[in-house]
Amino acid sequence: MKILVTCPPMLGMIDRFRPLFDQHDIELTTPQVIQTLSVEELIQLVPHHDGWIIGDDPATREVFSAGKNGLLKAAVKWGIGVDNVDFSACKELEIPITNTPNMFGNEVADIAMSYVTALARETFEIDREVRKGNWPKPRGMSLSGKTAALIGFGDIGKATAKRLLAAEMNVIAYDPIAQPTPELSVTMATWPDHIQESDFIVITCSLTDTSKHMINANVLNSVKPNIRIVNVGRGPIICEPDLIDALQTGKVYSAALDVFEVEPLPMNSPLREHPHCLFGSHNSSNTADAVERTSHIAIQKLFDSLGVPA
Repeated sequence: MKILVTCPPMLGMIDRFRPLFDQHDIELTTPQVIQTLSVEELIQLVPHHDGWIIGDDPATREVFSAGKNGLLKAAVKWGIGVDNVDFSACKELEIPITNTPNMFGNEVADIAMSYVTALARETFEIDREVRKGNWPKPRGMSLSGKTAALIGFGDIGKATAKRLLAAEMNVIAYDPIAQPTPELSVTMATWPDHIQESDFIVITCSLTDTSKHMINANVLNSVKPNIRIVNVGRGPIICEPDLIDALQTGKVYSAALDVFEVEPLPMNSPLREHPHCLFGSHNSSNTADAVERTSHIAIQKLFDSLGVPA
């Protein structure tokens, strides 16, 4: 039996998990992946494997069809985001597939809160200037009493809300299906009601047909001047050309982006030219603890689908 792993965080710790495969005489394929493999690369690889642990790769109908015509019997999407996976194709092709939900709430929320603080106090800009030999003292923003528009109130959103509330911020949460949580003193609202009251927009939601480009020119024209934006959800939730325009005009003061519409961020992206932008590398869930926990669950789910004994 052969299993393909294309998830970069898991690949970075793959030696931790090899014994689990070795004890069942399962051969692992571990290609070098920066962020994702292409459809063409996957079509060449997937059909030669009985199982696939998927990262953020384009797991399309074309890829699954090629796999079905080969050896592929089951797959698991590593992590919580599933916008890159064609589940309907898997169902039609009778390829069992699942994901690993509710795994990274605290880890992603930690990064979201660190971005909020960094944008409020401009610590990343201070670091850049001190490295150049300068000694800047930008006038920051206190978090206490400020308002955050929190887009997404699932596992990550709730964990982020706890941190924002601990900083004595007001939180307006937007989520079409989430219910209020009594222990969290947030205001639930319908998007984009009350967005003009916010000092920060913090994005933690998944990418769907309705969330794509929900941060666009219309929304950005209605917010407070000098608003700060954090995105630890998915890149296409923000219309990047509209964000670039808003940064250039000063409507948006700064942005911390862990995710982008195209990843890795292209070298010619105008975002790179804006001094008030803080960039991540789609890495907010990547801690050793979370990767180990999630990988063990992904492996067990795949083994269950393949009939590999515990």
